[in-house]
Amino acid sequence: MHHWVQASSSDFSGTPPQARSGHTAVNVGKSMVVVFGGLVDKKFLSDIIVYDIENKLWFEPECTGSESEGQVGPTPRAFHVAITIDCHMFIFGGRSGGKRLGDFWVLDTDIWQWSELTSFGDLPTPRDFAAAAAIGNQKIVLCGGWDGKKWLSDVYVMDTMSLEWMELSVSGSLPPPRCGHTATMVEKRLLVFGGRGGGGPIMGDLWALKGLIDEERETPGWTQLKLPGQAPSSRCGHTVTSGGHYLLLFGGHGTGGWLSRYDVYYNDTIILDRVTAQWKRLPMSNEPPPPRAYHTMTGIGARHLLIGGFDGKLTFGDLWWLVPEDDPIAKRSSVPQLINPPEINESERELDKERGQEGCSIVELQKKMGISVSSGLRLQIPEESEDQEFVELGTRLIEGDVVDDRASMIQMAAQALRQHWKESTPRTLQLKDLGSLLRDYQRSFLPENSRDTQSSLTSADFGLPGTKTFTFYHMKSSSELRINDIPKLLEEYKTLLI
Repeated sequence: MHHWVQASSSDFSGTPPQARSGHTAVNVGKSMVVVFGGLVDKKFLSDIIVYDIENKLWFEPECTGSESEGQVGPTPRAFHVAITIDCHMFIFGGRSGGKRLGDFWVLDTDIWQWSELTSFGDLPTPRDFAAAAAIGNQKIVLCGGWDGKKWLSDVYVMDTMSLEWMELSVSGSLPPPRCGHTATMVEKRLLVFGGRGGGGPIMGDLWALKGLIDEERETPGWTQLKLPGQAPSSRCGHTVTSGGHYLLLFGGHGTGGWLSRYDVYYNDTIILDRVTAQWKRLPMSNEPPPPRAYHTMTGIGARHLLIGGFDGKLTFGDLWWLVPEDDPIAKRSSVPQLINPPEINESERELDKERGQEGCSIVELQKKMGISVSSGLRLQIPEESEDQEFVELGTRLIEGDVVDDRASMIQMAAQALRQHWKESTPRTLQLKDLGSLLRDYQRSFLPENSRDTQSSLTSADFGLPGTKTFTFYHMKSSSELRINDIPKLLEEYKTLLI
């Protein structure tokens, strides 16, 4: 039995990382966890925050070394890869704004010195959302990603001593190109799970790559593994962390079943038992953290530390422990003790102030950190003509107009109400309208009501290529809305009206 416990200020001293997603957090030996970069509110980060495990201390080291664009160390980025070998943390690629990066850096954590590396050989192209792992204590394997135009399936091996890259020539069947997947070395094999594939579908396949260990003299080749047990649903942006005889998978995002174009976020914890070679659900005694993707999970002894992430609406700054039942903190209440609250932009803060007492009826909703959504959710959304509250609101807007029959009246009322909401702002939107507006928003996703939004939609700033940002279709009622959800809901609704 395991327990989720939200980190408390009593667990450590110093200042932990602020809200972010798309960052990396890696172990350096058994002494440190090093967090680098990430993204929050469209701002890319380049800071280093370190957790000293023995002293239970967060600190920000003063780094020296190579300069890039006027700063020491790599430029700000997210969705990069970070791998540690001995006391060195290697950084490759990622994204800054709309630019994919292909630079290669190393941080010596003994002296906190950055160096930009000039490597040679078969250099990988710039990319983000790739996956990488260490091979022993000298080499790094990198696979897949997104170069801004296409999904990738290539595999590169880099020798950290010679700084030579080599593209691996792999025989036989290949996994489909992908990004947002995970890559984990398990003894002599690289295990790759999930990701978003070419054209946009999210995958749940598991592949093993052999031929990475020189001493084995194996011909490199992929094998798709179909393991028994409760396999994870298809997803990307998840994490896989080693935990002794098992691998632990947490979170990520996938599609919502029949709403296949729109993403849901997960907070389930699944293990791959290396002894029995099967998937299992990790037994939990309490509720997990809110759903998220593009977070990090780092093993610290028998504990796992969860940092940050993104749930389609908020960038998280919370920290959580996943601990076995005999851990001293396991019995501590897991009632949220926010160290770093989710990031809320200034316009939303001003909206909260200006709404004043008007927002009191939903003030409790601000305490919610997220909404757990099952991939099999089926919403019961009434048809337009049967939505009495929706029809009544629209009818008030057309009072005095001559209408021949009920069907025409409903059509005119709906048009008037949608036009009214289209012209509304978060400040003028009435709280009593939220339920009707949410249901009309959700009706847009039903097959018979779907509008062609392809031409007006763009990729999400926080998601993978092809991701559409629609985040409220799964809510069962407006009571699940937070006050700072309202501007986003109205914005997305207006997009659907186009």
